[in-house]
Order: sequence, then C-alpha cells, then structure tokens
Amino acid sequence: MALPTPPADTLRSDFTRLPESVMKPWCYYYWINDDVSKAGITKDLEAMRAAGIGTALIGNINPAGRDGKVPMLSESWWEAMVHAVKEGARLGVDIGMFNCPGWSQSGGPWVDAEKAMQHLVYSEQRIKGGGKVKLTLPKPSASFRDMYTLAFPAIPGEERTLAGREGTVSTGPVTFDARPFFDGDTATAAALPTGHASVSVTISLKEAFSPMGLRMHAASAMRADVTVYGFVGGAERVLSSFVFDRSNPSLITGPIPYGPVAVSLPGLRAESLRIEFKNLKAPGRMLISELAFTEAPVLERYVEKQLGRMHPTPLPLWNSYVWETQTEVLDRSLSVDTQRIIDLSGRYGSTDVLEWEAPPGEWTVMRIGMAPTGVHNHPAAPAATGYEVDKLDREKVKDHFNRFVGELRRRIPEDSRAALKYVVIDSYEVGSQNWSAGYRQRFIARYGYDPLPYLPVLSGRLVGGASSSDRFLWDLRRLVADDVADEYVGGLSASAHQAGMRLWLENYGHWGFPGEFLRYGGRSDLVSGEFWNEGTLGDIECKAASSAAHTYGKPMVSAEAFTASQYSFLRHPAMLKKRGDWSFTEGVNHLVLHVYIHQPDETRKPGTNAWFSTEFNRHNTWFGMARGWTDYLRRCQLMLQQGRYAADVCYYIGEDAPIMTGGRVPEIPKGFSYDYVNAEVLLQRMTVRNGRLTLPDGMSYR
Repeated sequence: MALPTPPADTLRSDFTRLPESVMKPWCYYYWINDDVSKAGITKDLEAMRAAGIGTALIGNINPAGRDGKVPMLSESWWEAMVHAVKEGARLGVDIGMFNCPGWSQSGGPWVDAEKAMQHLVYSEQRIKGGGKVKLTLPKPSASFRDMYTLAFPAIPGEERTLAGREGTVSTGPVTFDARPFFDGDTATAAALPTGHASVSVTISLKEAFSPMGLRMHAASAMRADVTVYGFVGGAERVLSSFVFDRSNPSLITGPIPYGPVAVSLPGLRAESLRIEFKNLKAPGRMLISELAFTEAPVLERYVEKQLGRMHPTPLPLWNSYVWETQTEVLDRSLSVDTQRIIDLSGRYGSTDVLEWEAPPGEWTVMRIGMAPTGVHNHPAAPAATGYEVDKLDREKVKDHFNRFVGELRRRIPEDSRAALKYVVIDSYEVGSQNWSAGYRQRFIARYGYDPLPYLPVLSGRLVGGASSSDRFLWDLRRLVADDVADEYVGGLSASAHQAGMRLWLENYGHWGFPGEFLRYGGRSDLVSGEFWNEGTLGDIECKAASSAAHTYGKPMVSAEAFTASQYSFLRHPAMLKKRGDWSFTEGVNHLVLHVYIHQPDETRKPGTNAWFSTEFNRHNTWFGMARGWTDYLRRCQLMLQQGRYAADVCYYIGEDAPIMTGGRVPEIPKGFSYDYVNAEVLLQRMTVRNGRLTLPDGMSYR
C-alpha cells in the first residue's frame, strides 16, 4: 500500500529543497455562473503554478440557475475547457474535471427519464372475484414504466379503519379541528397549533377498535416525538412511542418525501385513542393529513426500509438504518402468502385496462413499475441540467461519461490530452434509488430467490411475516449499496481508465447516501475526505476516506480542505494551519484546497467569490505570498506518504446498508488509532499472521 520510500539521503534532500517531483497540493477550480474568459483561465493557472498548486479540478457551478456570459455546453464553453487543458499542459498544472455539471453528482441533459435513477411505485385496488373483472388502475407516476402486476388475497382488517366510525374528536390544550386526521383522505389536512409544550388529539369511539398498525402522514415539513395511548380495560396504556421526522422533504433525501411513518401496534381493544405530540419543530405550519389506524398489521418504517426516505440531515450516524426487530404476527392470514400471489404482469396495454378471470374472494391488485426519482445534477446551469443517471447500471454510467468527459477529451489536441488526468466525483448528495432495468434477474442471481412475490411490502404489508419482509428489504438495500459501488463507481472508474484518466472520489454521502462508504471508496483509484475550517464537518469524512484507502491498498488519502461558510477573504494560512494539521492525524496525506474560484477579468476586485469557500485565488491579497505555506503542506505530504499508516485496531462496520460511517463500540482509548473495515475486505483481503489481522499491502492490526 505504501508509496515507494526513497533512501534517507534522498528523503532529507527532497524535504530541504522540494524538487518538482514532490507532490503539490491540488485545488478545486470552480467556474461560477458561466462567467468565463480564456484570459482569466490563463492567469489563474499561472497563479496556481506560482503558488505551488499542482492540479486544478474544474467544476462548473451555477448557483444562480441561469445562463451566463459563456453558456455551459455552448461551443464557446467547450473552447474554454479545451483552452484550460492546453494551458495546463503548457504550465505543468494537471487538470481534472467534475464528471458532470454542478458538484453533485452524475447527470446532465443527455440523461432522460429512461436512463435516470429509478424507484418502484405502485397503484392498487381491492376487488371482488368470482368471475371476469375489468380493472382500470391508474399509472402511479407521469413517467412510469410498467414492470409487474400482482394479485393476492386481500388482508383481513385492512378495510377496518377509523374513517367513517362513530366517535368524537377532542384536542388539548387548545381546541382545533383534527377531524381531517381520521377521514381516510390524505388530500385533506389540519394544522397542529404551535407554541405549546405538547398537543394531543383524542378520538373516543362508540364501538371499540383494535389497531395493529398506524401510518402517519404529514403534508408539510415537520418533526415531533409521538406517543399513542389506548384506553384499554379501564386504563390508559402506551401503545407506541416513536419519532416522526419528515423535516426535510427534499428529493435528495429520497423519492417519497412525505411517505408515511409506519409503526406496529399491539392490537389491543381500545375504547379511545390519544395521540400526543411533543418537541414539535417545523419551519412553518405543521400539517398532518392522516393518522391512518388499521386493524391489519403494518411493516414498521417500510418507507425508510425501501429507501423511499433517507436520513434528513447531512450526517447520518452509523446506526441510522438499523431498526429494532418487529414483533411477529402469529395469525398468518394477516400476511401476504407468497404461494397465493398471482402474477398478472404484461396484461396492461395502451388502454390501462386489465381483464382477469378472478377466483372467488376479495383480492388486492397492485400495478408496480419504475419511475425516475426526480433528482437532477446540481447546482448547474439550466442548459446543463438533467436527470441523475441510474447508479445501478454500468452501461448507462458509461454513456453519461462519454457524453461529457469523453466529449471534452475528444476535443483536446493529442499533444495536450495527457494533461487531462482526473475525473471527479464529489460527495454524494442526490438521494436513493431501489430498482433498475433487469433488477429482478440480478436479485435472483445474488440471493437465489425471486423478489417478485415480496414486492407488496412496498405498501407496508407483511409478506410471509415481519421477519421475511424485513429480510427482503435488507437484501434489497444491500444489493443497492453494492451496485452503487460496483456499477456506478466501478463503471466510472473503468470509463476513466479507458480514456487514460484516473477516478478521484469523495467516498461518502451527505443527505441520502444509499451506499456503503468503504466498498464505495474501494472501487475508485483515489479516495478523498473533506473538512471545513470551522465546525465539525470532516470529523467522520476524513476517517471514512483514510479507512477505505488503508484497507483497499491505496497509498494516497486526499481531503477537500478548508471549505468554509461566509467571511469571504478573511481567512489566511495562520487561521487554516490548525485544522489542516488535524486532518493529517486522521490519515490524510494530501490536500485539495477549497476553493480557487475562476476570476474572469481584472476589472472586478476582489472578484468572483461564493459563500462556501476559503478564497484561494489570485485576487486575494495574500495569495501571491502563499508559496511558503504550500511548501509547508508539501513537506507534510512528503513525510506522511512514506511507509504505512499505523492503526492499532480496526472496527468492523457490519453488513447493514446504507452506512456512511462506522461505529466504535467500545470507544478506543485516547492515544490509539483505528481504521474501519468491511465484510468484503475481511473475507477477501485479510489474513491472520502472528496474531495480527494483516492486509496484503502490509497494514496490520492488533
């Protein structure tokens, strides 16, 4: 894993005089809002060379959301990109480019609905059998591709809800109309009042009710601690306590932004139900559209488990996608029987009408298919925006590469092409998907069973029971995580190699990351973390990168360095040194400065800048004197890239997915270091030698 270590005399000499062969810091090089000039590019690259920056990673970032002076993907823009590579070749500054417009993730106007990230959607209807039925099930999404149509015996109790039952609804401590919570219509909603420590809603029933499941629907962004009480046998009992969190409805946290939070209930016969809301948080009105209690069981958190809703903040903990084991339902009639599912796939035509000779009894028919998740590459100019490419299909990823990076490479003269060295994937910020073309066959090949009979679990029904339903969704999440690494990162890496380039990747994801951070990084040539100069962002990202590099045998660990918020032009090297030195203790041995923003002309000073940066550019007053500091960074990199990182222990992260960071249980004592390790490395790369866990590159752990 180690880079070749030079003899001591050479190392001492290189440390003292820093020849050109000693690796330089790199920088992100953002072109903002299509405001670009060839003269400015030349001056930028000349300034980088003088400051001791060795590589510029070009990202075309458009927070304004409108075309600028040189519209992206226009001939003038392509000429500017070619000019940057040619000037990089002339000056000895290597060039990398983000693999798509914007910083996240991999999309563009060449990605249409069929090539986009996909998730499974459905519509359904309950019918009576015993003869020929003519059924019209609507397409559940405008961009919808029919996949499967399934029929199964209707589950007893599903039709027994609170909608239409005789009873009274009361609220406290303030009076408001909560009847829409129980009307069976998610199109109607009522607002919870604000300014109270807690709010409760009670429904007193004329006839007792035995709820086994609850789906809670919101119609606005909100979070609350919820407790459900039932008045059972003359006493009030807690039926369930849970966190309701739909605080971030952005599609980058999943394609079902207001999907219900589902919890199971014990099915006790209750004369009344009381729902208490505490710790209410919302940016505006807190609208609840339905508290859908039913006398049929529901799979807890089924929306989250199918990757429909991801963690709502940028920093999911290691156990954010681990759930408690659900109590099994003993009555098997309350679960979908996989042996009684009838496959009606392929019967829908252009009329959306299904004709079927239905057996006697009541049946549920589900029309299931794929639809785009709706996420686009961002922040990018309108002309350069399109769907995010399917992360589970290597051929679609290859097509995406060829349409953007490949197109630039084709335009570069042969004598300058070698300067275009790197393809960049920034941190993952585009949410999840759970299906792709051919995924049924891929699932069967991986797990040895057909996923088709288990698809009713998408609706929250139990299929064969809670444990088998959970296991199917676990398998699905794990397959998605592995394919995001193998098909997406592996596919981009293969395309980069074919073009004579290398893939540089930040191996973690903020918001809706559906992968496993170690395997995800293991498929890239180069791995990077990230840290902000102030705050805690970086506290898990740098260790995520160094662990992937150490366990997969990659000698260089980069970090997007000194990203910051506000206070433009106020930071300087003396303010940056402490955080940079800290990153080296996390296993980082190479810094990528964030960010050099392209300065298109000399007339505007201090020039173009952004809220998300430390200003590493030629219009900053100290940048012309930066060489002493960048030489310090080079000396640090030179020394840290010798030998091997020393980590005392490794923490196994388990096989649950998604996962963006590892857990440390128990926490390691101060003064010791660690790496995270995954199942793939443990099974395929590790051996035990002399009582130590040992990797083929020489790393070992006690």
